Amino acid sequence: MRSSLPYGPQNRFLFFLFAFFVLSVSHVSAGPLDDCQEFTAYGVPGNTGELLCHKGFLLAHDPGRKTPIWVIEHLTKEKARGTIARKDAFKPDPVLPKGRRAELSDYKGSPYDRGHMAPAADMKWDAQAMAECFYLSNMVPQVGKGMNQGIWRILEDKVRDWAISRGEIYIYTGPVYDGKEELKTIGKNKVAVPSALFKVVFSPGDQKAIAFIMPNRGLNTKDMPKYIVSVREVENETGLDFFDTLSKETQDYFESNSAPALWE
Repeated sequence: MRSSLPYGPQNRFLFFLFAFFVLSVSHVSAGPLDDCQEFTAYGVPGNTGELLCHKGFLLAHDPGRKTPIWVIEHLTKEKARGTIARKDAFKPDPVLPKGRRAELSDYKGSPYDRGHMAPAADMKWDAQAMAECFYLSNMVPQVGKGMNQGIWRILEDKVRDWAISRGEIYIYTGPVYDGKEELKTIGKNKVAVPSALFKVVFSPGDQKAIAFIMPNRGLNTKDMPKYIVSVREVENETGLDFFDTLSKETQDYFESNSAPALWE
């Protein structure tokens, strides 16, 4: 399912009315209606882009940069223990028109991996979810060695462990672009290369959050704790606003403080 929103700031109230309408009354070809609604339990972090609901995740797609703005997952213990085999079948998102999406040719010959924001290993609970996570709308150009194939993959493994130990978590992932530097792009469609990536993990059971911003370059996995930041810092770097369905007091409590260490 796709809904197109004008690119640029919009009235937040109208955006939520629009999102509620789309998720409530439309026929959802990408997955069951309940799968779309569950991702917005704590709101959506932004009000720009094209809203795309697939079975295992919800995202806002930036038609200018050809990358997601944010991706939301709701990962439960049962989902994290899925056993469906990974099938690497990368493809353009079929609900996006050409010219407003990344193509396989954009990544061909580039020095970057097709970096999942909602990782394939999170989708082992359902074949359709697995297939849809390989849409390029769920990807950003990501450094491979030491990043996508290293520290970022290890972080994704930890997040799945947290879903199992906590029962359920909400995961928010996306690119960070440094507005002070000239935007790097790849391919004919000028797919934007982020300067960093963020991941915010929220555990509703104990009302705790942990957030990361990692530069899009080769990093040492043992340095992972160095990239823990506050949720507020992610908001400042991206212009997003997380958890706005919670009270201001609750948001301030865990958004303004960084987790002291990696979760056990």
